[in-house]
Amino acid sequence: MHAGFGLREALAEGHPSRSQSRPWSWTRSWSRYRSLAVDSGLALGYAGAGLLLGREQPPAGWQPLDELGAVLTVLVGLALLARRIAPVAVFATSSALWIVFIACGYWPVVNSMPPLLGLYTVAATRSLRTSAGCAVVVTGTWVYAGLGNPENSSMPTVLAQAVLFPAVVFVVGRGSGRLAQRNRQFAELTFQLRAQQEENARRALTEERVRIARELHDVVAHHMSVISLQAGMASYVFPTDPAASRRALDTIAATSREALEEMRRMLDLLRVGREDRPDGRTDPDAVPDPDADLDDAYAPAPGLELLDRLLDRVRDAGVHVTMEVAGTPTRLPQGMELCAYRVIQEALTNVLKHAGPTSAAVTLRYESRAVVVTVTDEGSGAFRTNPVLAPGLGVIGMRERAKVYGGSVTAGPRTLGGFEVRLVLPR
Repeated sequence: MHAGFGLREALAEGHPSRSQSRPWSWTRSWSRYRSLAVDSGLALGYAGAGLLLGREQPPAGWQPLDELGAVLTVLVGLALLARRIAPVAVFATSSALWIVFIACGYWPVVNSMPPLLGLYTVAATRSLRTSAGCAVVVTGTWVYAGLGNPENSSMPTVLAQAVLFPAVVFVVGRGSGRLAQRNRQFAELTFQLRAQQEENARRALTEERVRIARELHDVVAHHMSVISLQAGMASYVFPTDPAASRRALDTIAATSREALEEMRRMLDLLRVGREDRPDGRTDPDAVPDPDADLDDAYAPAPGLELLDRLLDRVRDAGVHVTMEVAGTPTRLPQGMELCAYRVIQEALTNVLKHAGPTSAAVTLRYESRAVVVTVTDEGSGAFRTNPVLAPGLGVIGMRERAKVYGGSVTAGPRTLGGFEVRLVLPR
């Protein structure tokens, strides 16, 4: 018997998916129409090939193809139209028609290919037990065909073909099914990975916005607190002490310049610069600033080396601040230094806003495994500690900063009066 015609074309086709449908409806519709077209071509091709093969003179012992044989051949081929929808039913139908075809005395090779293609589809899409059962059916039908014409058939050849052909189709079908399943899994993983990347990008954008908002809060809150206090003092002492009023105005000018510099540095990083434009030109609507320093726009964020300027500004606002460094100072990562600087800045800003004229102390202690920053104030006689301060936005921002580096921030009133903010950053 010969059972190789058209098998390569059949093996090259896809198979129905038992996994989740694809996320794109147009792709799913196109795949459905393509599969229907392929199966229609296979059904018509096998039916036509069977009719052409049936017109040849059959081997001895088999009768030529007549009208009944032609009808059976067409039905066996047309059964393949539904092979993706119901593989087992299609295999059972084509095998049953093939057995009837053999029982009528027709040459079995004429309709041997549709059952083999049905076996391939079952092996690729159904369980191992179902696939093995279908393979046994093909083997039994092949042996039955050999026994139907024993005078002109070589039983060893029949048995070899009965075992070899179904076994090859079975193995190829199982392998094709595993490959198709892996491809579906890879496609699903690719889709999930793309969605995860988009989610990570959105999360990173949100975190960056939160970071920028926190930076703006720290810059604006601190500098505006100093400016507000200095402006009030300048207005109050102007009639009696013009010199003190002028010093207050000088402090306001310096503080506002520093705030503008920090805000310009922050916003410049968000703006498209010359090197980011595809044509290499700057924004034609931008107004040049003759006082702007290009290097300053990309200067590093403030760190512990700027603490003296921060403390001087707070002292000018009327708060006596002392600074103490314990342990051996070591260079910290820039992000950690910025965290410590912003926590100290926020704590002193709260002193200016809530404690009134008082004294404060900043302690920076370098330990073997951590850096501990403590900011305390003495409070004032007319000031009553605000219990709502601890969960306020400023303290929440400090805790979020510290959490990035595995640290912690505690804030609350002291037993002896005043307020304390404590930052611990592991090294």
